[in-house]
Amino acid sequence: MASKKKVPAMNTSSTADIAFLLLCYFLMTTTMGSQTGLSRRLPPMPDQNQKVEDQKVNRRNIIVVKINSADRLLAGSEPMDVSQLKDKIKEFLSNPADDPTLPEKTMTDIEGYGQYPVSKGVISLQNDRGTSYHAYIAVQNELVKAIDELRDEFAFKNYGKPYLNLTEEQQDIAKKAIPQNISEAEPKDVSKK
Repeated sequence: MASKKKVPAMNTSSTADIAFLLLCYFLMTTTMGSQTGLSRRLPPMPDQNQKVEDQKVNRRNIIVVKINSADRLLAGSEPMDVSQLKDKIKEFLSNPADDPTLPEKTMTDIEGYGQYPVSKGVISLQNDRGTSYHAYIAVQNELVKAIDELRDEFAFKNYGKPYLNLTEEQQDIAKKAIPQNISEAEPKDVSKK
């Protein structure tokens, strides 16, 4: 009788263990790209039983910032470069000379601080459907930078340190004194107007 020949086989019992260890290694050492968004606070949902009221905003309290499909910027009624936008917005919101064409201020009682003249200024951002993402983000950055600088100025004037170094309560006071009122319209064809 002939004996059966054994076919040589490769021992694969530890291959699964090695693959698992490699997988664990790559999961622990690889960084995932984290996407960051624009920080925007949406208004709270209105109560269903609440009556709808027309809120009229005085024209002097609104600055319209438009970006067309060629990435050209218009703030108010003047064309400008993105690098000039921050200073324009700071002047608009702070209205240092109480200019009657710039936003009015309302004396507001801020809890923990007292009375402070809060600007009623609103930034209305409109962009074209053809606006590049780069231009859109650059304009957003300048708008937020203007508000951040105004909050820093408020923090230095009242607390002697920058906004980011304030306590949470002091930051809330600065946010109420310098609110971030940015209204974004749905993208449309701005260039045809």
